Amino acid sequence: MISLAEALVTSACGGGILVFGANFSKFAATKTRKLMILNKKLPTFLLGKYQLIGTVTFSVLFALVFLNIYIPFSDTAWFGLGDSVMFALTLAYATAAILTLSFSRVLMYKTRKYFEMPFWAYILWCCCEIITVCAFYTWMTLNLTAPMDEGWWDIFSRALLYGAIAIGVPYIISGMYFTIIDKNNTIKVMNYENVVTDEADAPKTTGAKQKITLFDNSGTLKLSLSPENLYYIESDDNYIKVWYTDTKGELKQYMLRCRLKTVEESFKGSGLVRCNRKYIVNIKKVAMLRKESEGYVLDLGNEAIPPLPVTKTYTDIILSHFTDESPLLEVLED
Repeated sequence: MISLAEALVTSACGGGILVFGANFSKFAATKTRKLMILNKKLPTFLLGKYQLIGTVTFSVLFALVFLNIYIPFSDTAWFGLGDSVMFALTLAYATAAILTLSFSRVLMYKTRKYFEMPFWAYILWCCCEIITVCAFYTWMTLNLTAPMDEGWWDIFSRALLYGAIAIGVPYIISGMYFTIIDKNNTIKVMNYENVVTDEADAPKTTGAKQKITLFDNSGTLKLSLSPENLYYIESDDNYIKVWYTDTKGELKQYMLRCRLKTVEESFKGSGLVRCNRKYIVNIKKVAMLRKESEGYVLDLGNEAIPPLPVTKTYTDIILSHFTDESPLLEVLED
């Protein structure tokens, strides 16, 4: 027979184990979600040329303002604008720091095509930039100003603190700003009667005539055209080139600031299909699909348009549109 006390103790222990198990599961789930976020691919817009230039420029301006506020209240900072020697040292350090950040961002931009950078790698890269700049400051402080009462670790740790503020904070603000801007890169499919165009009034029909409408990153409508006039869309860094025919049948090009990935995601499931890293093609305009030694190519039946190559990544998707009946456009729901 188990006594009442033993039963109570057993029950309490069992309840404690259950509570611990539930809390541990929640903790593990939270850690797993964080690790998944860190392993996610960094959005490509953060690695664009103008975004990287803007990040460095804003960081430099932010650091200058911060240091001008911080220096008057510091007993250890050796930056100065009055004394000629200190001014020269300050200018040399600022120049070296700017060149370091600029070189790092150029390297990041040049290597973006060769590997996909996850969030953790981007964070580590930014931390390495801050550590490099702070290490150079520590070296200059030890070798040029020669403080008597401070060791290298005291100087370096203090530099890391202020470096994290002067460089890390503008990095975070820049990332948030460009993320908000990117969300405005919206491309939608809208009904014809809801779009303002410079075309003559179209006759009323029982069904809604659809138009492909393209917006820039400020949300301004830039181009509206009929699906049957669109041939393909070409990527050009942070811009896209839209190739279409006008009412006279002449091939035209229109460029606007938007990412090809945004187009692909917005028209997913329609007849606007990505065929390689650089192009999205209107399947309804494909006159011929042929196999060549290096893979498939798409002939759009227009002498002014060269055949578009299909890479292995997108071969199955392209081929499926020639075996399955798929409409060009479907009404997208918000």
